[in-house]
Amino acid sequence: MSAPALGASIALAPRRAPGLAASALLAVRLAWRQLWSEKARLASAIAGVMFACVLVFMQLGFRAALFDSATALIGAMRGDLFLMHPLTTASFRSEPMPRVRAWQVLALPEVERAVPIYLAQATWRNPENGTRRAIQLVGVDTDAGVVDFPGLAPLLDRLKRADTMAFDQRSRPEFGPVPQMLAERGPFEVQVGNRDMEVVGLIEIGPSFGADGNIVLSDVNFRRVVKERLLSSIDLVAIRLRPGADVLAAQAKLRALLPADAMVLTQAQLIAHERSYWEDTTPIGFIFSFGSLMGLVVGMVIVYQILFSDIAGHLKEYATLKAMGYSNGYLGQVVLGAALILAVAGFVPGFLVSALLYDLVGSATFLPLAMDLARAGTVFAMIFTMCAVAGLLAMRKLRDANPADMF
Repeated sequence: MSAPALGASIALAPRRAPGLAASALLAVRLAWRQLWSEKARLASAIAGVMFACVLVFMQLGFRAALFDSATALIGAMRGDLFLMHPLTTASFRSEPMPRVRAWQVLALPEVERAVPIYLAQATWRNPENGTRRAIQLVGVDTDAGVVDFPGLAPLLDRLKRADTMAFDQRSRPEFGPVPQMLAERGPFEVQVGNRDMEVVGLIEIGPSFGADGNIVLSDVNFRRVVKERLLSSIDLVAIRLRPGADVLAAQAKLRALLPADAMVLTQAQLIAHERSYWEDTTPIGFIFSFGSLMGLVVGMVIVYQILFSDIAGHLKEYATLKAMGYSNGYLGQVVLGAALILAVAGFVPGFLVSALLYDLVGSATFLPLAMDLARAGTVFAMIFTMCAVAGLLAMRKLRDANPADMF
């Protein structure tokens, strides 16, 4: 082939456009260089995203701790079905129902056992300084096996004795150094209500937004402390079905059998009922959700201002790229690339700071605050969406990058 023919062949060779991945990578590199050219502005943007990230993490963490602590007591109960009065709003505000309901369910052949559970609050006198504080009481037949708190199994025989109880070692410190005193002295007496009770061991339940501490007693000892409670009144009934019984079918039969003063719920439904009280009836759930939303709004405003200023400061460069043939779509990729960089750069330190705050706040409040991957993924998706929306809003400034007006 002659040289002219070869040159013509080379000149006519089609120019291959970069692939989608290469184009996106090039846009991200350009976005990074623009951000890096203004280091002070970049630091401000990262700080704003990190602030929003920490705020969202803490609000979601408090919200999860609220629900986890509120349902810890119910989650430790072992039953296929539960009876509860329809007017009961939460476990610490239970409405008593007739004790006879526990015996009526035994008429169903599928029911193996029905165990009454008693819930109430009484005053606890701090054994160190004598101050009083309300504490949650859980009374149950210790041989029934319908509650499974860590540390309870070795104490079952001792709890059968008169005026004995197990103390929740995760209770607030305002109740006194009970674990330390128990380790130093062994079982010791403390006043609950107007009765002297003996602390014989420790269990783990944890405080909630409804109760700062918990103690577990036998049903007999519960009635000794809460003397005003009628013997015929109970708060919950844990129902154990025979092996192989259909839970939903038994639930339907019990609903038809029992009067209207007893609801028949599965454990999942009972937990959902408890969550619904805190989420819908009280303002706490709304406050945490609103706090998360406000954190995202603040972060979005900060990122929008940074990206808008960055576009305004490089408007001539964008106009030059347009003159070279780059489309608005490609320039939009550059802006979204900057939003992605800010999301990642702000999320990483925000995640680390939030994990440290979780440990600090959890140890101070005794609430179940712990970082998990699901929440981290959710927060990153929220932060990235926040930055992407801010980037889309800032992209409107690209319309001003007209080469004819700039040069």
